[in-house]
Amino acid sequence: MPGPSRPLWQVQGKRDPEQEREAQAWIEAVTGRKFPPGIPYEDVLRDGIFLCQLMNRLQPGIISKINTSGGDYKFMDNLNQFQKACVRYGVPDVDLFQTTDLWDMKNIALVTTTIFAIGRTAYRHPEWRGPWLGPRPSEEHKREFTEQQLRAGEAIIGLQAGTNKGASQAGQNFGASRKIILGK
Repeated sequence: MPGPSRPLWQVQGKRDPEQEREAQAWIEAVTGRKFPPGIPYEDVLRDGIFLCQLMNRLQPGIISKINTSGGDYKFMDNLNQFQKACVRYGVPDVDLFQTTDLWDMKNIALVTTTIFAIGRTAYRHPEWRGPWLGPRPSEEHKREFTEQQLRAGEAIIGLQAGTNKGASQAGQNFGASRKIILGK
């Protein structure tokens, strides 16, 4: 809830308004619903309805029941269902926000990061033909070497390893030497 009851630092954090606009536009494009005008981004997402609808559009039926009424407990349940759906969809759990990050407005920047992670994960789902969000994730480029190539590489000293020709520690002084003084 915006206003004097919530400290400004909790809402602001490390937020990037441009990323939030991108995330909002992507959610609206995927769900086919517009955010209500005049209501802050975090307040629209807080009840979890838009987030659950987003996941159901990306993978139909991934969330069986979205609570649209019933109070705070039901809305927090939406956020928990959303997080579980994200994991099933393939979003790395390190990219997920905690329920309190959104519910208590503690870290809205992490909420936006999670939405971008969902957008990246959508690239990996060939059944999703809608819009994506953020940069395309890198793909594995596996290389295969023959046994002969692997053995040839064992005999080569890499440039990073340097060379040991003529190497010696003679004459090196690493700091002052320790002097032991015996009592008289």
